[in-house]
Parts: sequence; C-alpha cells; structure tokens
Amino acid sequence: MSHNTIALNKQRQPLDHLESVWLFGYGSLIYKADFPYLQRRPAFIRGWQRRFWQGSHDHRGTPEAPGRVATLIEKPGARCAGMAYKVTPDTFDHLDHREKNGYLRVLTQLQWLDEPGETEGLVYMASSDNDAWLGPASEADIAAHIARSEGPSGPNSEYLLKLAEALRELDEQDEHVFAVEQALLELPGHKGAAST
Repeated sequence: MSHNTIALNKQRQPLDHLESVWLFGYGSLIYKADFPYLQRRPAFIRGWQRRFWQGSHDHRGTPEAPGRVATLIEKPGARCAGMAYKVTPDTFDHLDHREKNGYLRVLTQLQWLDEPGETEGLVYMASSDNDAWLGPASEADIAAHIARSEGPSGPNSEYLLKLAEALRELDEQDEHVFAVEQALLELPGHKGAAST
C-alpha cells in the first residue's frame, strides 16, 4: 500500500452525512491540535499499544531519511491513552493530509479518562503493509534513529519529547515512549545526557 493514503481514506470512509465525528489522537494529535474542534476530552482505547514503528517522510523526516513516529500495535489487554476531539466532517480534509504518510482511518470505541462512558470514533493507524513502515527495533536503536532525524515539521526528537510530556500531563505511564525518551536523553549532545 502506498504511503500516501489521502484518496484511500476518503474512499473507505465518506463522512459527509455526519454532523460530527470523534477523533482519537495518541501521538502528535495529543499536543498539536492545528484544526478547529467542538470538544476535546482525554480518552483511551483498549487492545492497542503505542509504538515508534512508523516512518515519517513528510513531517519528522524526509523520503531519503524518514524519522520515526507513533502508530498502534494490537495487543490484547493493552490500554492506550490520548486525546479525543469532536470535529465536523470537513476537518478531515486537513487531517487526511496531515496523516497521509501511511495512516488509515479506523473505527474504534473510545472510553473517557475523566468519567465513565464511551462512544464510537475514528483513529489514524499505520499498519505493517504500508510503504512507510519501519517496524520494531530496540528502544536504544529507535532513540538513535530519532536523534538524527529531522523534517519539515522540525526535529524528530521534538516529537518524542513533546509526546512524553503530554502523556505525563495526562498522568499516563507509557513504558515504550518513556524508555525511548530516556535512551534519547542519554545520548551525547542531548539535554539530560551525562557530561563527559
């Protein structure tokens, strides 16, 4: 599957008949809402875990040297927290472009972090069959990759550090994200690295 998914998302899930849609964000969408929304709520989904296994050719890397960004990997019993946004269908013109690098919209059940209750919503997910997929690696290798990557949206390390900070603000523990963050901070030349 091509890593440009704009047309595929529009074809798979036309949304024009709806007044509003809930969108779940688990990566940069938690801290960077560059779109209008009607409501914003902390939420989580079950059965998925966040992993830095997707390549970024367009935001945090380049086609020649893609960065690493988050996607979701299925895992029974797992819980992934993030931020949900209630948006109008026309917002997806912007979102489909923002998330075009291998991500497809998928229906999911959202549960609220701040009170009981759930609703159906959409989440952008990149699976192993897209051309931008990088796959698993050790946290240290992922951190080293992130440390040397940069794209039009800025350094890949900024994405990681902002995501870790946003998860702490949600009072969420994500072992993978925090382990990659720690490995990055221990690299020479990075804030938090031991001086030599």
